[in-house]
Amino acid sequence: MVEKELRDLIESIRVRGCEGQTIEVKAARQGCPERLYDTISAFSNQNSGGIFVFGLEEKNGFAKVGVYDAQDLERKVMEYCEQMTPIVRPQFTEVDEGELTFVSAEIPPVDIAERPCFKTAKGRLHGSYIRVGDGDKPMTEYEVYSYEAFRKKYQDDIRPAERVSFQSLDMSKVKTYLERKTYARPNLAGMPEAQQYELTGITRDGKITMAALLLFGLYPQAFYPQLSIIATCVPAEQMGILDTEGNRFSDTKRIEGTLPDMLEGALTFVRANMRTATRIDKETGERIDIPQYPMDAVREAILNALVHRDYSLHTEGMPIQLVMYSNRIEITNPGGLYGRLTLDQLGNAQPDTRNPVLVTVMETLGETENRYSGIPTIRFAMKNRNLPEPVFADRRSEFVVTLYNGEHGAAGSVGDEDVKQANVQDEKGLLKFCRTPRSRSEIIAYLNIASGQYALRRYLDPLVECGAIRMTLPNKPRSSKQRYVAVEE
Repeated sequence: MVEKELRDLIESIRVRGCEGQTIEVKAARQGCPERLYDTISAFSNQNSGGIFVFGLEEKNGFAKVGVYDAQDLERKVMEYCEQMTPIVRPQFTEVDEGELTFVSAEIPPVDIAERPCFKTAKGRLHGSYIRVGDGDKPMTEYEVYSYEAFRKKYQDDIRPAERVSFQSLDMSKVKTYLERKTYARPNLAGMPEAQQYELTGITRDGKITMAALLLFGLYPQAFYPQLSIIATCVPAEQMGILDTEGNRFSDTKRIEGTLPDMLEGALTFVRANMRTATRIDKETGERIDIPQYPMDAVREAILNALVHRDYSLHTEGMPIQLVMYSNRIEITNPGGLYGRLTLDQLGNAQPDTRNPVLVTVMETLGETENRYSGIPTIRFAMKNRNLPEPVFADRRSEFVVTLYNGEHGAAGSVGDEDVKQANVQDEKGLLKFCRTPRSRSEIIAYLNIASGQYALRRYLDPLVECGAIRMTLPNKPRSSKQRYVAVEE
């Protein structure tokens, strides 16, 4: 950060009157603040990192008070950072304004393979934090585990399924799978049956795996009742609103069975509870039924939830949630995005796979392509029906796909007219806000929309495309240093 950027950031904080997802303000007028560890950890554990700004007093309306001694402050902040695991290397910037000095400390993100970053003395479980808005919250045990699972490449899809034996499996399905798997693989086909089980993920160290139970089990929920789908149809746009007859739900069902069974059961539930429009082809007189949602998109969203959810001990008590509201479907699965994949990369980059054996078996059974085409399929199916873009939300411990049907309060899609008319997209005052260069995280915080990805696509991207807002680093659109500034007329 150069001095001008720090000056702009200070003014931005004072105008907004708040901190944010990537900004933490400290006065430091009378000494180095205490307990910086939590925020250092939280900033280090998010992809965007974060920035301390020293010299503003939050409780006094972010008044400019300056720091007591810039050199000593930087030394002590560095000492805090050296007490973290892994060690954090901040980047400092100083700026003077009259007799006052202000200091920023940029905390870079830690590589995901080294997360969580934590205070060494407190340990990984008690010293790891995440940033939530402008606050720091202790990581849950599961959040800590999710990083460890990626770092150590745990394969929870082939962990032993307790109390499960071959008598609990449909051996005809196992036989069919092995026939398909050994076809054109003579080396595998020539091995003893027990060895085939081990190499294809049916057993691990002689014990039935979770993948085998979930795909070939006679009744998987006898062992793991919550590895199911809870499907609910709500008569309004939010929970708790009753219909005209006083019902909270118009339909609800627990969907059980193997993964293929649950996929078909969930699709049947959606078909039964969505409306279908009918039109007559003027030329042929043929009746054409138009479902409320494109079933290709619905199928891929449910399939992704089943295949890519977390099957660890931490989440085996959490079912997938499928909720049909009057204006949308929300599908929530335990476990956020896995590995290095970010929301911006969904459908555009080859992801790390949380359940590689499960995915491979599903591919062999013909249930999935395993070609990373699910997200593009969802997007294309929605666009082809002129419906709003799907919204993806990663909440670290869960992942949510929302499909809007275009009715009521549904989020609008970005069309050509939106791009041509900047004022349509300026309904939240984004042009005025961006008179000062802003980062993506600042814009997301300003828009105050739960899905940051949707917020940027819906409000920022059209303004960039039509030239109302420009990027400060046009040749590096995904740079962490990227800022967006309104073009003055």
